[in-house]
Amino acid sequence: MIRPIQPFAKPITVARPALPPLQDFCRGLETIWERAWLTNDGPLVQQFRQNLLRYLRAAHGSLFTNGTLALQIGLQALGISGDVITTPFTFVATSHALFWNKLRPVFVDIEPKYYSIDPDLVEAAITPWTSAILAVHVYGQPCQLKALERIARKHGLKLLYDAAHAFGVQVDGQPIGSFGDMSMFSFHATKVFHSIEGGMLVFRDPALQARLDYLKNFGFENETEVLLPGTNAKMTEFQALMGALLLDRIEEMINARRTLTEHYRARLGSIPGIRLTAPARSGVTQNYAYMNIEVEPDTFGMGRDQLYEQLRVYNVLARRYFYPIIPDFPCYRTMFAGIRLPVARAVADRILTLPLYSDLCMDDVDRICDMVESCHHRPDRHMPAERLTGREVGLSA
Repeated sequence: MIRPIQPFAKPITVARPALPPLQDFCRGLETIWERAWLTNDGPLVQQFRQNLLRYLRAAHGSLFTNGTLALQIGLQALGISGDVITTPFTFVATSHALFWNKLRPVFVDIEPKYYSIDPDLVEAAITPWTSAILAVHVYGQPCQLKALERIARKHGLKLLYDAAHAFGVQVDGQPIGSFGDMSMFSFHATKVFHSIEGGMLVFRDPALQARLDYLKNFGFENETEVLLPGTNAKMTEFQALMGALLLDRIEEMINARRTLTEHYRARLGSIPGIRLTAPARSGVTQNYAYMNIEVEPDTFGMGRDQLYEQLRVYNVLARRYFYPIIPDFPCYRTMFAGIRLPVARAVADRILTLPLYSDLCMDDVDRICDMVESCHHRPDRHMPAERLTGREVGLSA
């Protein structure tokens, strides 16, 4: 007999921001108060940038208030025009950045193992109007870097990477930001590494540094000269303080995520109908950004959406990430009606992201795994001992 599993008393979210010791942050706040310098390339931002360049082993980089604006401005700085080949299986900010630059996304399907853009389909989609490839390291797993580099060089295209999930990842000892013409990192609070909100571009061409600095600060050259019609996308001292404190702990946080991920995989790998995402490719040093599973309904006994709802009853707020794919959102649907993306849609219908953050308790991981396993064993009777309403488990609007 399977013992009934009790819901968590408080919601277990899919992600939770890492936080430094409060006393350390407060000491940093005191220095900000003393200087009264809150934004406009303050000393903490300047030092944070240098520390990040050293960690990422990048020669050139620029900080931003968030990753979305970083990507928008990066596209602008590179002078991208016309069509950009990209993936439908990503967060909407990727394609939004294209539309804000009046660029046309050309969606091609993904490869099923690591969910990144399929290089063979990229090359087939190139036309005289194509100016760039915008690929995404989905869930922190690197794209097929050599294949994309070869295609970009062959056709004279810019190659950009949305590396929002990939901070700290390396390939054959090389940091992930060293590939392509430009990479964008997101420092949003839910990421492996964060600065509350924030973003960074790293790039090859040193001439881009000044242009990016103009574009993120209204185009100001000095007090009386505006050289470009820029915007306001500057990082603040508060963001830099948070990021600097967490950068000191990044390896510790990644190691904690590795331990939790390995335990998840050991527990879930033997459950029929639960497919684990593929192990990292040879030579890849992971950051363990997400814990994803695919649910095969015929074998597991219920579909992904049913498992998602059941976990919410247990107060586990898993996420269908990414679902739906970008062309199926209302704001894009009419523009891409009829587009065939069978692999991306199939993955989006099966994928489920489970809670993972550096201070998640191992006992909680075991309990979540018990919940998933119980849904397979008893698909017809899988409610907790005391059925709770949405409001009682913290799911009210």
